[in-house]
Amino acid sequence: MQNRGYAYTTIISRKYHGQTLLSHLASLYQHSTPQAWQQKLNNGEVTLNGVTATGCESVTVGQTLVWNRPPWIEPDSPQHFEVLFEDPHLLAVNKPSGLPTLPGGGFMENTLLRLVQKQTPNANPVHRLGRGTSGIVLFAKTPQAAATLFANWNTPKIQKIYRALAQNIAQHDVYEILTPIGLVPHPRIGSVWAANPSGKPSKSLAKVISRTTNTTTFQVSLNSGRPHQIRIHLASIGHPLVGDPLYGLTGQPLENLPGLPGDGGYFLHAQFLKFHHPITGEQINLEATSPNALEAMSSQEG
Repeated sequence: MQNRGYAYTTIISRKYHGQTLLSHLASLYQHSTPQAWQQKLNNGEVTLNGVTATGCESVTVGQTLVWNRPPWIEPDSPQHFEVLFEDPHLLAVNKPSGLPTLPGGGFMENTLLRLVQKQTPNANPVHRLGRGTSGIVLFAKTPQAAATLFANWNTPKIQKIYRALAQNIAQHDVYEILTPIGLVPHPRIGSVWAANPSGKPSKSLAKVISRTTNTTTFQVSLNSGRPHQIRIHLASIGHPLVGDPLYGLTGQPLENLPGLPGDGGYFLHAQFLKFHHPITGEQINLEATSPNALEAMSSQEG
């Protein structure tokens, strides 16, 4: 699918004051070389405070930088989702693996948000799942519902339970994982969230559902909401997700050219979501059926 292009907008912060625009662009968007950025500048794709830029300008605090990316062909992604619950205030869907929740990383139109809003224009996601993660995504359809859910999302009032297929055989049945999560260097995109002793406090509870000769299926409950928390936490105790292209045994990026955060190939499913309805107060218990591939691999022997 070819999209309509996108205007990426940033405000120059004090940290970058005095840099040339070309060097700033190359450090901000590391997917392109300085030479590639100079070509984009020559094409008139970049403005600084509304004026077409050349690249030799010195940026100053507070300026508005806009990259008007021309339309591009987006990667394919699944175009379906299952409705699990809907009323005038809420919409819950079962997202397939491979479909981004929100625009970003090369996807603008092929996203769950765009697909949902074609049917329900006033629905906005309360949270997001990684592109490779399947399962429950909850949308709010009214400002009142959104405000209450946002306030409660990372508290015990909302139970989020995942199913994960991990490498290696767990020695214990239950793990309380407290590995802090923060930014660490990444060779392709500058930095990425990972296990970091000076990172933010994080807590997960992982219970073993089943074991095969070389994998463990966990049920994981989240007590905090850090980026990629389950992938990082299980990897940090020696159980990276099967097929994870980014995180290795320590919860750090793999040493040999790790993948990108949005890459798929792993098995992680948001299976249960339990909370009180933000408007009516009734108990809502949602369950999304696990993908067949996850069920099959969880039960394989050998």
